[in-house]
Amino acid sequence: MHDYAFSGGSILRNAHLRSDKGVLEQLWKSRSARVCLFWKGKPLVQADGSLCWLDTDNRLVCERASQSAYLGTCESMPRFAVELIAWKPDRNASPSNFDGILDTSEQRHPSAPPGSRFVNLRRAMNDMAANDGELAAMAKGLLGWHSANGFCSRCGGSSTMSHGGWQRTCSKCGSEHFCRTDPVVIMLITRNNHALIGRSRGWPEGMYSLLAGFMEPGETVEAAARREAKEETGVVISNVRYVTSQPWPFSSSLMIGCTAWAETEELEVDVNELEAA
Repeated sequence: MHDYAFSGGSILRNAHLRSDKGVLEQLWKSRSARVCLFWKGKPLVQADGSLCWLDTDNRLVCERASQSAYLGTCESMPRFAVELIAWKPDRNASPSNFDGILDTSEQRHPSAPPGSRFVNLRRAMNDMAANDGELAAMAKGLLGWHSANGFCSRCGGSSTMSHGGWQRTCSKCGSEHFCRTDPVVIMLITRNNHALIGRSRGWPEGMYSLLAGFMEPGETVEAAARREAKEETGVVISNVRYVTSQPWPFSSSLMIGCTAWAETEELEVDVNELEAA
């Protein structure tokens, strides 16, 4: 069991049930079913930061029940996710950096449980237990994909949610589309007692990170790590080794954690990619 955000609990995803509408309807109607509610990518959390789980007959849930995503079973309870779309909070509650890395705003729905609020998942993730973290990452990734993929990429026809939220089906040509996950390498690059870190423009003051970047078609993890380090900082690395991975639903990535050795130390920062390193 890992101890970092989204690293997994004991969720039974039950993929074999996703195509059975009858079974999904029975699970939805069961007294033990619970729903996590999202609004524009932000989960509804309780006062202690944990996910706020609602009954399926909750007023906020019922209006979106036809577009719920089935997440699986956790602690013997069927779990679903629903996106609250129609609600518009006070304008002052939606900053320009909404749901971005700098968003510290909270939105409170008048019909939500007392003390609950919608928050940026980046802020809430470290307060969540392993199961809630996995479910939150799953839900945010799925619901975000649905909100951005309303039309078929083959014929342009409108598509609808299907298979318990894990597919979209085109109403015109029948094509089936699946939620994607983008692989990203992130590297702890060291040389003796030094580590290579960088920062992007627009990040909070003083914030730095390990170097990271998307993998390209036809590329291995090791090759992607070497390329990203060279492109962003000019540093040549070797001895790339895989360590662990982490789901990262901002918006649909899998972070592939590696270590590497820096063969060179001179920095040539790509100002289009980084502000500093």
